[in-house]
Amino acid sequence: MRELTDAERAMFWRARRGLKELDIFFEPFMRDHYLLLPANEQAMVAKLIKCEDPDLLAWFMGYEQPQDPDLAHIIGVIHERVGAGQSH
Repeated sequence: MRELTDAERAMFWRARRGLKELDIFFEPFMRDHYLLLPANEQAMVAKLIKCEDPDLLAWFMGYEQPQDPDLAHIIGVIHERVGAGQSH
């Protein structure tokens, strides 16, 4: 695996959450899938990790849907790639 850039390292750090319920999605996704995404979806991840934990939890658990279509899309991608915390 190639060396991460400073920007990539910062993104991985910002994706770390304080809630285990969110970490089961973010940790395997960032580790196994983030660097393989096209630039537009990496930008969606950057937007997603700026959101507040209560909103993220509601979206990932399916209690609510984000109004931003980019956020809804990337949450779907994360669910497809990681599921309920089980990395493929």
